[in-house]
This record gives sequence, structure tokens and C-alpha cells, in this order.
Amino acid sequence: MLDSRWFKAAGVAVALTLASATAAHAAPAPDPAAESAAAVVTLRYDDSRAGGWEAAIAAGVASWNGHVGNVKLVEAAPGTRAEIQIVATSGWPQATLGPVRPGGQARVELGSQAVAQGHDKTRIAAHELGHSLGLPDTKPGPCSQLMSGSSAGTSCK
Repeated sequence: MLDSRWFKAAGVAVALTLASATAAHAAPAPDPAAESAAAVVTLRYDDSRAGGWEAAIAAGVASWNGHVGNVKLVEAAPGTRAEIQIVATSGWPQATLGPVRPGGQARVELGSQAVAQGHDKTRIAAHELGHSLGLPDTKPGPCSQLMSGSSAGTSCK
């Protein structure tokens, strides 16, 4: 289970990152409910080339969606464009440092090398998705900081 304290802090960082990117184009909405709904950025991901990682990706996406209110990650329908391309590789996990925006492009590589060393697949997927949302590594760091990545050790879940 990923630490919810980390997601609260990360949610603020993602909100600030995305807000600063769009602030010049923002206009106040007359209805607070409409403003809240309009503030949610939906990003599509394609994991069709991430065989063996589907459950970890789904859990990582669910954690982000459950803890961050201004971004919603959704699986792209087959044949449609996705902002986040997720692929399985034999190397070390890595990702494009975003934030990716609607219509943009980011790549997440989920590498089996980290799994072979004992790192948790769900933590890897959630961590790399964090990069696509604009969050850098926070190394070294404890398990409670998702973006500490591998520096926190293999016991982190």
C-alpha cells in the first residue's frame, strides 16, 4: 500500500505544476462547482506494450486518482492517442519528466531490472507515473516518499 501522506504532498506539487502551466490562460468561472470540475486535467495512458505490468499500473493509477484531485489518469481506448505511453523494458525504470499536458507526450519505461533486484512493481509504476506528472526524484528518501524511488530500499511497498 502506498503511503497516503506522500500523495497529499505530491498532490499539492502536481496542482502547483499544472496550475502554473495554465495560469496565463485561465479565466475565473462564475460557478465554483464548474471551476472545480474544469480544474481536473484528464490524461490518457496506453499500457498495451507493458505486458506483465498491468496490475501494477492499474494499482499505481488508482493511487494517483484516489489521492490527487486535479489530475485524472484514464486508460486510452485501443487505437486512440494517449499522452502517456507505458512500455515494459529489460533495463532500469525511467520516465519523461513532465508535466505532460493534454495533447502532449511522455514515455514511461517499466524496467524488469529493478524488479529483479527486489523492488515492488506497483511502487515502480506509481513512481514513474509521478515523473510524467512533473515530480522529480527526491533521493535519498524514506519509503513514505514515493519519489525517493530506489534509494528507499526494496522493502518499500
